[in-house]
Amino acid sequence: MKLEFPQKLKDIAAIINCGFEGNADHIINGLNEIHKVENGDIVFVDHPKYYDKALNSKATTILINKKVECPKGKALLVSDDPFRDYNKLVLHFCPVNYSQKPISDTAKIGINTVIMPGVYLGNNVTVGDNCVIHPNVVIYDNCHLRNNVIIHAGTVIGADAFYYKKRSDKYDKMISCGRVVIEDNVEIGALCTIDKGVSADTIIGAGTKIDNHVQIGHDTVVGKMCLMASHVGVSGVVTIGDGATLWGQSGVRSDVTIGKGAALLAQSGLGESIPDGKTYFGTPAGEARTKMKEVAALKMLPDLLKKLA
Repeated sequence: MKLEFPQKLKDIAAIINCGFEGNADHIINGLNEIHKVENGDIVFVDHPKYYDKALNSKATTILINKKVECPKGKALLVSDDPFRDYNKLVLHFCPVNYSQKPISDTAKIGINTVIMPGVYLGNNVTVGDNCVIHPNVVIYDNCHLRNNVIIHAGTVIGADAFYYKKRSDKYDKMISCGRVVIEDNVEIGALCTIDKGVSADTIIGAGTKIDNHVQIGHDTVVGKMCLMASHVGVSGVVTIGDGATLWGQSGVRSDVTIGKGAALLAQSGLGESIPDGKTYFGTPAGEARTKMKEVAALKMLPDLLKKLA
């Protein structure tokens, strides 16, 4: 999330009432979680296992729960609870303001676009030209649809990220302030859910077609001309290359890459990245030909055991 105006380190520290290390006038331009940070951003870290990753990331301000050596050119915000204070900053710069109208006064709708009954368009939603939004579609605040987009009935675009911190007695929710961006000529089936980014964008690339009952997690980037069959589940922060295909009931864990033109066959469970042009199958998914040979070998196992008995 980029801030509307640059902020100084000392002013951010005052908002969350914490100490800081570095130049008091150090400039902060945005807030982002670790997978999406850019120069000028704040990132939070609250576990020693991830200190190095955060300190060496592109982020130039680190909200951390321990005083450590500050990298050159960066600054630290030292908090007893970085997760809590990161959420506090999100709500400060992006306060919740729910629209109580079916179509918000700040929503923008392009020419020749059809909005059917029961549709909800939140604050600052934009829908481009020649789109069709079928009944009972919900599009949360700040989401952006470009031209020639079709969304079928009951789909939800821009729900919160599934991102929680486990406490001793509860789960604390990470406040989502990102968006969903749907590019030109995308069609999304009925009863799909596409979550907004935690602090950046979930993106569906131009020309991609998505079947019914598909879930796409926060901050995932789907390339151009991809296909997803029914009941596909994609976790957060996944990168799917142009022209990739995910067949029915396949599932993808977080933070992996599916290469350009790659395919994941039906009912596969992917736990690692797929190179460009490869086809994977099975759970855990592997290169399809190898997996098929393994399945064939397993069918032979009972007869082999009888011979050895």
